[in-house]
Amino acid sequence: MATVESSTKVVLGGRRGGPDVTTLRQDRWWVQPVVTVSVLTAFIIYSTWAAFQNKNYYVGATAHRDLISPFYSPCLANSCLPGSSHGFILHGWNLSPALLILLFPLGFRMTCYYYRRSYYRAFWWSPPACAVADAHKTYSGETRFPLIMQNLHRYFFYAGLAFNVMLTYDAFRALRQPGLGWGVTIGTLVLFANATLLWMYSISCHACRHLFGGHVKSFKKHPFRYWFWKVMTPLNAKHMNLAWASLLFVAFTDVYVRLVASGALTDYKLF
Repeated sequence: MATVESSTKVVLGGRRGGPDVTTLRQDRWWVQPVVTVSVLTAFIIYSTWAAFQNKNYYVGATAHRDLISPFYSPCLANSCLPGSSHGFILHGWNLSPALLILLFPLGFRMTCYYYRRSYYRAFWWSPPACAVADAHKTYSGETRFPLIMQNLHRYFFYAGLAFNVMLTYDAFRALRQPGLGWGVTIGTLVLFANATLLWMYSISCHACRHLFGGHVKSFKKHPFRYWFWKVMTPLNAKHMNLAWASLLFVAFTDVYVRLVASGALTDYKLF
């Protein structure tokens, strides 16, 4: 019996991500990119505004509280409000303390693997969704400026851990009520919740999982790293949820402290 051979002609090139038709999808695939753009843009606008305010970021002894916004901690500027600094300040810096701080947590989020996917799709449409053509004709990966800066993620991760330690310290400091003693207020719970979410977001990060599980040929020889790797692996599956929850709550924490500091809101004592 004769064998019939067939071949399929392969044509390279054309529109990146698909044919000339953008997509054949009939659902509202554009909803998720629009929501992502809206939330991230709103956060960037608010955090920029809050950073330049340079006021209402600390509730101190006059209100019998010790609450500081995560955008302004640690307060390192020469212009820090009395009580808001942890002892070390930069005497030559008179601008908003937040301008010294936000670079590191924002750098950690901007280079985060999950956020990369989100804003690559939402802002650059590269691609905007599954089965939707890419809006760009070429792709150079993360090998050129500015995307090559994404390789700094692991270093921003280490800086983020340092800030998490400081924000946890701030939460414990919030238990102190100058002139009244010690206690728990709504603000105390807000600061503890914010620190907890930031820790969960950080340790669920791919870089953290790689820190404990990467370059290990035998987990049997590294039981401590193996234990951490097992704990972090389920958290890594929730990294997206923790990324959004921590982002929204850190903004909420700043809003809460700002409202209390301005007198628009009362920080009620619970016990």
